[in-house]
Amino acid sequence: MTFRLPPLTLVSLLLLSPGALPAWDYEGHRIVNQLALASLPKDFPAFVQKPANTERIAFLAGEPDRWRSVPDLPIKQANGVDHYCDLEQIPDAGLIYATLPSLRYVFATQFTAGRAAHPDKFPDVDETKNQDHSREWCGFAPWAITEYFGKLRAALSYLKTFEELGTPEEIANAQANVIYLMGVMGHYVGDGAQPLHTTIHHNGWVGANPHSYTTWPGIHGWIDGGFIGKAGIKTAGLVGRVTPSDAISLAPREDGRDPMFVAVLDYLLAQNQLVEPLYQLEKAGKFSHAKDEVPTPEGRAFLEKQLLVGGAELAAIWETAWKSAVPDTYLRASLLKRQAANGVDDNAPAKKRKKKAAP
Repeated sequence: MTFRLPPLTLVSLLLLSPGALPAWDYEGHRIVNQLALASLPKDFPAFVQKPANTERIAFLAGEPDRWRSVPDLPIKQANGVDHYCDLEQIPDAGLIYATLPSLRYVFATQFTAGRAAHPDKFPDVDETKNQDHSREWCGFAPWAITEYFGKLRAALSYLKTFEELGTPEEIANAQANVIYLMGVMGHYVGDGAQPLHTTIHHNGWVGANPHSYTTWPGIHGWIDGGFIGKAGIKTAGLVGRVTPSDAISLAPREDGRDPMFVAVLDYLLAQNQLVEPLYQLEKAGKFSHAKDEVPTPEGRAFLEKQLLVGGAELAAIWETAWKSAVPDTYLRASLLKRQAANGVDDNAPAKKRKKKAAP
């Protein structure tokens, strides 16, 4: 005998079970990282495309969500706010997108002051739901992604130096660090491709609602993963639609802001423009979560496009980090000193260096 849950009960379990939605969310993040790998140019460092490394990059797409599953409040606060940015709160605090500072804590100071100056724009925080003290913030996704870009570029820089002067073990360790950073940062870039990670309307429409959009708090979880699973969206069905990545320009800006930060912010702002179209599709029944309804082509097309957008942005950031990374001069000097101390001929080609003859 087959036991069938009523539709409402099934949806409730999907929302409340800690093991259900994260698995689907993980599948979506895997897809973004895998699409990004498929977008990389053929001359990107070959070790990245080794099967073990591509699988690790895909696996690491879920790492930041695994950090969210622990009870430790410090990591909940530090990590949680990096997954989103409620962009509408930035102008509410009297700040302007075009002049947002590239540095996280400069922005945090400005946002704190702006929030205090415009209390009418910010409802009181329910402290019973704010144990990690994250609800005072609008989220730091653009800063988190930009910081991961910097970490990845640093890792690629010292990898280049170890490839010239390091040992096989050092090169392998540096490569492992590159893989780790590529995989983890993919999660945050993937989050940005989901429009509900860029808005105050992340768990149902809040505030004035003249178009009667859904206020169902489960919409986020359903869009994030439930619909993807129900529609059977897979990497194999999307990989043929990827386009070659295009590196982001890092030309200095007249306003002095970090060009990668500006590019990432523009990416998130573009996804924020899709918040209302998403709610319009939901209102029209295109994201129905009823048990017996077949996923609609319109809902599927919307989410497939966003997965492709996330993969393209991620690949562009990876490629930019690689192309802009220069050898680590400090490390290079240290390795040259080490070679000299070990009696290695510094003028010989890297692959042909031999110990100097003993006197």
